[in-house]
Amino acid sequence: MSVKHMSEWFVQPHYASEESKQPFFLAPADLAMLSVHYIQKGLFFTKPPEAANNPHFMDSLLEKLKHSLALALVHFYPLSGRLVTKQEQDPPLYLVYVDCTNSPGAKFIHASLDLSISEILSPIDVPLVVQSLFDHDRAINHDAHTTSLLTIQVTELVDGVFIGLSMNHCLVDGTSYWHFFNTWSEIFQAQEKKFPISEISRPPVLDRWFPEGHGPIISLPFKGPEEFIDRFEAPTLRERMFHFSSESIAKLKSKANSECKEQQNLFLPGLVCSYVEDNHSSTWSASRSGNQLQIGCQQQRKNRPTAVSELLWELNLSDQVRRCQSCLRYFDPFSVMMGSGPRFDMYGNEFGMGKAVTLRSGYANKFSGKVSSFQGRQAGSIDLEVCLPPEAMTALESDQEFMEVASVPNYDD
Repeated sequence: MSVKHMSEWFVQPHYASEESKQPFFLAPADLAMLSVHYIQKGLFFTKPPEAANNPHFMDSLLEKLKHSLALALVHFYPLSGRLVTKQEQDPPLYLVYVDCTNSPGAKFIHASLDLSISEILSPIDVPLVVQSLFDHDRAINHDAHTTSLLTIQVTELVDGVFIGLSMNHCLVDGTSYWHFFNTWSEIFQAQEKKFPISEISRPPVLDRWFPEGHGPIISLPFKGPEEFIDRFEAPTLRERMFHFSSESIAKLKSKANSECKEQQNLFLPGLVCSYVEDNHSSTWSASRSGNQLQIGCQQQRKNRPTAVSELLWELNLSDQVRRCQSCLRYFDPFSVMMGSGPRFDMYGNEFGMGKAVTLRSGYANKFSGKVSSFQGRQAGSIDLEVCLPPEAMTALESDQEFMEVASVPNYDD
């Protein structure tokens, strides 16, 4: 069973602010992400009962979604742009920035899949068809020179709707990704209630951080993308969702705290992380989870003698970009990297169909040992999305201690 694309549109901000008419310059932390995949997350919704007798339900929903999206993009206007690279020889310049004026806008796709929500969620492993619920499959952030920085794919199912967002990781981290999702939902709900939509509850902060006295133009120390762009292909993996109820989490916290030898050394070891570490005799590694990398100062673009500090800056920037592009390729296969976070408001997003059933993510940024934590549907619960090689997943499933606290998510609650 495959996903069929029915229609495609491009959505621009409802109106263009003065800020959106200027180039949007990327900070060092943004540029370091050019070889990383997009962020792909989405929510399943059950069709309301009245949809069965309303042949225009989807058409009406799509129009409301597009209109509220256009209003949301007024506040998040960089997401409607495209990446542009500007090169000059004298003085040397290799500048990557966002152009919001010469862009068709964010992409909006209406798709269909002849499966029910339960048929997608019931398999033990997350089925591959979930990857087709998102645009930008296997795309990296640098690809936004020729494709959208944001795509929303609305896939109609037999008994539900999946709304999947693919968003460029150069522009957003996990916090700003869900901030946009929340704002879009807020505008949609206000629109449904006929409330005025002149303001939003949490306006985004779009200013990028640059070292004092530097920026916003950053010239990369390269001559072309082939010098620093790389693409990551995940190995064969099994992907499973494990549910931890609020009761299970309370027991784990109690056990962890009771086993602490020193009161000041409080910690809550992830059971999955501990399991992988214990069984593979490897070091447990913590890593970035939706927070931008901080790298050194940037060289101002001026035609003047080169100082030692400027040479060091170029070396540092080049090293940071290359290190970020290769972090997945050379990631320790016996380590665990945590991503996302249960504090993000995922189930507060509603689009006229009630509370979401559950969340799923796409192909992006998955490799052996990647564990993403998501807010559970029930208050205080957490869902873990675990990606492991088949033999490691089988071993995890055979571990009695782990399976006593983890459970298969129940989507009927």
